[in-house]
Amino acid sequence: MTAPVFVVEGPVPGDCTYVLDGAEGRHAVSVKRLRAGEALVLTDGRGEWSEGVVAAAEGKDRLVVEVGPVRSEPVERPRITVVQALPKGDRGELAVETMTETGVDAIVPWAASRCVTQWRGERGTKALNKWRATAREAGKQSRRVRFPELPETTGAASTKEVAALLADADLAVVLHEDRDAPSTALASAELPTDGEIVLVVGPEGGVSPEELAVFAQAGARPYRLGRSVLRTSTAGTAAVALLLGRTGRWG
Repeated sequence: MTAPVFVVEGPVPGDCTYVLDGAEGRHAVSVKRLRAGEALVLTDGRGEWSEGVVAAAEGKDRLVVEVGPVRSEPVERPRITVVQALPKGDRGELAVETMTETGVDAIVPWAASRCVTQWRGERGTKALNKWRATAREAGKQSRRVRFPELPETTGAASTKEVAALLADADLAVVLHEDRDAPSTALASAELPTDGEIVLVVGPEGGVSPEELAVFAQAGARPYRLGRSVLRTSTAGTAAVALLLGRTGRWG
């Protein structure tokens, strides 16, 4: 089994004796029940990490760790960004959790015209913070040291902002379930070996014709995953898994 991952605030410690305390220390001692001699990984969630061995557990929330050198994980290529339309209820956190565990590099919340859920004011700030916390916990659970990027600003992206992302992409994908519309199977799309893949997942009601037209002007094409129609909370995860397998990042 791989070593559990814990997040540190600030620079990742290296070649030193380090005390892991606070919420992460409490989780390591009281939940993971780590003891002397066991291995762990410390990371900032942005690609810097170090391996350590527990020297001692002190109380219920302090772990003394002998830490090795700091290492850096390079950014994966091609980079995969998923633009996720806002789902209803807690399905947004489900989408973020499973996409993080699968290996997505960035997640952008999108206020599509057919979204029932709307992020405005304090509600948007709270919802985005939930997405960030979910990505952090899922990153730790899946033993990642580079967690998915989410927007620093509050609120969800507009259709115009999503179109700008698509215009800069090396492959711009809009998942579209309309069988009568001309679309290409994502499994047969020509993928870049470098650069950026941007993939748009629509809301429960689908991507509107007007949005499809805006995205087409930005260079995006409609693609389908298969014969079945997935929920908005699972379509991104399925697509990311397919892309990671095809690009060789899962090799």
